[in-house]
Amino acid sequence: MNRGQEQANRDQATIEGFGDEWHAFDQSELSNNELERHFAMYFRVFRWDLVSENSIGFDMGCGSGRWDKLLAPRIGHLHCIDPSAKALDVARRSLANMHNVTFHHAGVADILLPRNSMDFGVSLGVLHHVPDTFAAIRSCVEMLKPGAPLLLYLYYRFDNRPRWFRTVWALSDVIRRLVSSMPFWLRVRTTQLLAATVYWPLARLSWLLERTGVNISNLPLSSYRNNSFYAMRTDALDRFGTRLEHRFTRAEIGAMLTSAGCANIIFSPREPFWCVCATKN
Repeated sequence: MNRGQEQANRDQATIEGFGDEWHAFDQSELSNNELERHFAMYFRVFRWDLVSENSIGFDMGCGSGRWDKLLAPRIGHLHCIDPSAKALDVARRSLANMHNVTFHHAGVADILLPRNSMDFGVSLGVLHHVPDTFAAIRSCVEMLKPGAPLLLYLYYRFDNRPRWFRTVWALSDVIRRLVSSMPFWLRVRTTQLLAATVYWPLARLSWLLERTGVNISNLPLSSYRNNSFYAMRTDALDRFGTRLEHRFTRAEIGAMLTSAGCANIIFSPREPFWCVCATKN
């Protein structure tokens, strides 16, 4: 990509969709216990040993700012970056009591923070929603100091799942393409129906089966078994209401990070897949 193409590494319909999503589901109904549990899952492999109370870093695609509620108190300063002004408004409200946060209305390809200036970077569930994920990773790495960690969560291509699981996903993706093309109000109603009739029953079935000793690791939506219905409603809209989505295997993510100038790549062995942390060379 040349610089002009990099500046265009965004999909406006997807950006607007996430702005509407975080306005509708600002995560204010998520309990502190559930937020802390989710935070621990996503940050399981983060290199906390390389981060201190004086560290300065960024959250690329901060959305509602839900992760930043728990991240900002642990570090010196946090740059919250999002291309959606609507999402940033939600994040500002959510983080109103945090005095070490700066908000930036910008995308991943924008010249924003100086190269080699950040002590860490975080981008969870974002870079698979841009046209060129590798270019987005490279932009994040450029802002990091040598040796600084980058934590990513990218949608996986079910490379650790059986064939029948991938078939079920392929069928669900047909539904996503249909739902994501709807007007937002209809997207919300449809995905809330999916949350009630698909997410909640399968999650509760997993909860029950787990308590009887059944291996539920390959049961669809088993990762939601301990989640609130609010979290399911949010994720149903996130999953089925987003127009642009890429998925990657573990090997592909590792190759992108290596090509972007990273080493010490560590993947989380547990859901959500794939969470990965690497350090800049």
